[in-house]
Amino acid sequence: MRMVAQIAKAELRNLFYSPVAWFLAIVFMVQCGFLFTHVLYTMAHNQEVMMAESPDFKNWGQLPLTMLFFSIPESAYAAVLKNIYLFVPLLTMGLLGREVHANTIKLLFSSPVKLRQVVVGKFLAIMVYNLLLLAILGIFLATFGFSVRSADYGFILSGALAFYLLICAYTSIGLFMSSLTSYQILAAIGTFMIIFVLGRINSLWQHIDFVRDLTWFLYLPGRTANMLKGLITSKDVLYFVLVVFMFLGFTLIRLKKQRESKPWYITWSRVLMVVVMVLAAGYIFSRPQTTLYLDATAKDANTIHPNTRAILKGMKEGPLEVTLFTNLLGPMVKYGIPEARNVYRTELWEQYQRFKTDIHFKYVYYYHYETWMDGGKLAKAFPGKSIEEIAKEIALGMRIDFKLFQPLSALKDSADLASEGYRLLMELKYKDRKAFLRTYNGAPFPKGTERTYPDESNMAATLKNLLKPETIPHILYTSGNLERRLHTEHKRDYTKATLSKIEKDGLINLGFEIDTISLETQDIPAGITALVIADPKRSFSEKAEEKVRKYISEGGNIVFMSEPGKQNVLNPLVKYLGVEMLEGNLVEPTFHEMPQKVKPYYTLASTELSDEVELKGVREKLKRVYEKDTTKISMPGVAALSFTDSSGFVKKPLLLTRESTTWLKKGKLVTDSAEVVYNQQEGDIRGAFPTALQLTRQFGNKEQRAVVYGDADFVSNEILKNGVTINRAVFSWMSGNEYPVYTPFTDPDDNLVLISSGKVSVLKVIYVWVLPLLMLVAGTVILIRRKRK
Repeated sequence: MRMVAQIAKAELRNLFYSPVAWFLAIVFMVQCGFLFTHVLYTMAHNQEVMMAESPDFKNWGQLPLTMLFFSIPESAYAAVLKNIYLFVPLLTMGLLGREVHANTIKLLFSSPVKLRQVVVGKFLAIMVYNLLLLAILGIFLATFGFSVRSADYGFILSGALAFYLLICAYTSIGLFMSSLTSYQILAAIGTFMIIFVLGRINSLWQHIDFVRDLTWFLYLPGRTANMLKGLITSKDVLYFVLVVFMFLGFTLIRLKKQRESKPWYITWSRVLMVVVMVLAAGYIFSRPQTTLYLDATAKDANTIHPNTRAILKGMKEGPLEVTLFTNLLGPMVKYGIPEARNVYRTELWEQYQRFKTDIHFKYVYYYHYETWMDGGKLAKAFPGKSIEEIAKEIALGMRIDFKLFQPLSALKDSADLASEGYRLLMELKYKDRKAFLRTYNGAPFPKGTERTYPDESNMAATLKNLLKPETIPHILYTSGNLERRLHTEHKRDYTKATLSKIEKDGLINLGFEIDTISLETQDIPAGITALVIADPKRSFSEKAEEKVRKYISEGGNIVFMSEPGKQNVLNPLVKYLGVEMLEGNLVEPTFHEMPQKVKPYYTLASTELSDEVELKGVREKLKRVYEKDTTKISMPGVAALSFTDSSGFVKKPLLLTRESTTWLKKGKLVTDSAEVVYNQQEGDIRGAFPTALQLTRQFGNKEQRAVVYGDADFVSNEILKNGVTINRAVFSWMSGNEYPVYTPFTDPDDNLVLISSGKVSVLKVIYVWVLPLLMLVAGTVILIRRKRK
């Protein structure tokens, strides 16, 4: 070990007695100084603008500034890591070539020093120099830590580890290249080429199974992705150790070849042995069962929510089997082909494999096409060709082996692919139960993974359906009286909110079972979660009304939704609950909107329905007596509600209009010929009116729940995004908050910049000009003194 230390010390002396090491350190300092102060100045300046424009600005809320500063593609950290490969070849090109030029290589070969001591000693010297670069980087990490309130130091240190491991891996490559040639320029070019190839290799030959797995393993920058997000895994750290071991092994083999006279196959057998050892170790220790994880972030930002973890923990009685069905002629096929398999396993499933290692994956590839799938576009693009011929053409264009795919008729287990539109689909199986996990319309592969793959809430709901099928909520919508429909794309209907299989927020994708019922011909079944009567245009028969009253009297949960002008249809039923939909139209004239587009506010009662993120923010404002109005929701045409204390239900407004701007307009509302004005003589009533009511009462050992809306358009296909929050919250409340499985994140603490833009400008001068100048002076003095000696 003493000899290794002496070699390292001598190599470090050579490094710092050469201008290259000083030049690289100065350039690195300037680069880091410019990038970091530029991003920090932008953050500080934006905050100053916000504080000037919004006097009530307190912080950036749910925006974690540490993550913004370090992990997004445009961040300072990402830019430094992206450019670090430019420094390494210049640093390592002369490590062993210098020995040849100085005629000391033969002395090394003939001395009692072992070759592995030489290799390890030289690499140890480079590791120390890398620590110098890390120390320079640390100046800016510390600066950020003092510039942001409660900076996430675990996140920062994880990124610093990624930087150090990556540059050590790069320098091991450079050391090996310097052993291949005595020409330093060639060694530098060779290092550039290898680093370039390893930085792009993940996109090469991905359609070949063996090559895909090999290139994914060798892809260097991809191994820093988790650490840059604050997640340290044993397989990523081990990967860098193995890369360093491999290239140091190659260097040692190369030096032995120069020192010994051995047949070529001896040398190549040694190389093969090193490669096999590295690949075997990488394979063994990258399995889910052998991988350890450390989420270094302050709020466990890289760890699935405790609600999801609890579901996975409960799945102890067997493995989870996941079958991916990929239709060559269906949408989003790029996400299901073999080329995308590593992305699919890593981006979607690894976070769940961390807590359930026995997840088994299967892949089914088929082709099938029907004109309703895309309106006949594919058939028009390939006129006169059979489905098989079209599939062959598509496979050829995508460079996929057509032999992987089989016709739908040949599948032994085709699940119920027709009902799913033959889309990219996962079927999950646990014990004897199965459930579909759907994909959605995202951007082209691979940029759209976040939008295409299911969210954690979608995943958790599907897993919970498998684990606890008895908790699945069953919602029935009435039909037969011209209510809102669930199976059409018409703008006034409810497909997107309920049964749409391509909407992440659709109730069916959040764990609910949705169906329709005709009260004229069917009885309301026992055990359903809620009955929904959504804007019927015709009055119910006495028989149907009696069924609804009987259902309510027996403790059933119910939701009523109506529209202005149709109050008389539902009033006979809602009056049974002590509620009345008032005649007339609520109006709220503004400069920008039609007067019937009323915007009521969420009340505290609405925020306590569920763990919706948006409602959580409103709740926090209300609880601290927020001085301004809370979040609004748009209701385009809404009836006012009134209520009494009768019927035994406790009633609370969920949505409430503003008294100063809203009134109940009696009579016919005319909006296209004259300005709508308040007229008390015509019966207009000004006030704060509820547009949604919550009703509860104790029924036996459970709480009976009901909601009455004065509007039915706010969750329609046309404007679902407007009402999706309150819609989910109400159905969550109806299901006893079993579904959706909410996975809310914890608000970050690092959401306020503590430094002014002016001070950042001063820091920029220091870091870009003053410190590099001092380093230049110090390096010049050392080099001149060395030359004089």
